[in-house]
Amino acid sequence: MTSLQDYLNQKSTNTAVNEVILTIAEVGKTINHLLQRGAFADILGEAGNQNVQGEEQKKLDVIANDLLLEALTDCNHCAGVASEELDDATPANSEGDLLVLFDPLDGSSNIDINMAVGTIFSILPYQRQGQTATNADFLQKGDAQLAAGYLLYGPATMLAVSTGDGVAMFGYDPQQQEYLLIKDGVRIDEDTKEYAINGSNYRHWQQPMQQYVDEVIAGKSGVRGKDFNTRWVAAMVGDVHRILCRGGVFMYPFDSKDPNKAGKLRLMYEANPMSLLIEQAGGSSTTATQRIMDIEPNDIHQRVPVILGSKNEVEYIEQLHKNALKA
Repeated sequence: MTSLQDYLNQKSTNTAVNEVILTIAEVGKTINHLLQRGAFADILGEAGNQNVQGEEQKKLDVIANDLLLEALTDCNHCAGVASEELDDATPANSEGDLLVLFDPLDGSSNIDINMAVGTIFSILPYQRQGQTATNADFLQKGDAQLAAGYLLYGPATMLAVSTGDGVAMFGYDPQQQEYLLIKDGVRIDEDTKEYAINGSNYRHWQQPMQQYVDEVIAGKSGVRGKDFNTRWVAAMVGDVHRILCRGGVFMYPFDSKDPNKAGKLRLMYEANPMSLLIEQAGGSSTTATQRIMDIEPNDIHQRVPVILGSKNEVEYIEQLHKNALKA
């Protein structure tokens, strides 16, 4: 079977990007090992402090962040590294030509209940060689990404990655301690009968999103004329992985629950890298009113609404929002 390194050597001529992906994948082995040991590795429970987002950090949030930060700042190609867990970007090798952003442990609330969590990453170009990287250098549109991907730590550890030429999926074989290619050219069906959303926020949504959920719940007896299933992993990485495997639509829409937040998910650490994967697999990704990878970021911790997945379903949701604006 084809290893991750062999695949990257064949697929991408950007050796710097390849090396960064391999570095992240190597750290993923350590995170996977810690998760497999669970309580015996003393990774469960709270770390006793909050991240920049004001969220309580889990012990493994901090451990995973430190492992990735150390490995990437040691990589000669990285001019700077930004983590969802840290206020500001960390400068690395000023002669490097890449910037890396990561969410070290997406879905960390799932750690203590032994459910899926993951690591999300995004790689951007850096063009100020010889100068210290700052937060401002990371403020690039999603279309500027050279590569993106995630590691999913579940019953089996998986890696999905794109260098801008389709999406490939790898499984981690603990016996060989290698990531081996499972599927190249991953594609998402344009239509779906499956959706993922946190329905407890229904009362806070805008009318078009409420209308959409009302329609899919109505099933065959409603205007959609077919039954839908709802699925919710409570970790974006798990929901996106399901969509890449069998289609569907994932939504964390705008809501009025907290007026200071346009959405829950972070543009740079979650929305952009996942949007690259979804679009490279033939799907769509939007805020409901704007393509996510067209957004000009204004802060490395900027939040946005996210709707992504099967193309026709995403476009239907967009149309509901456009109709509401016209009304």
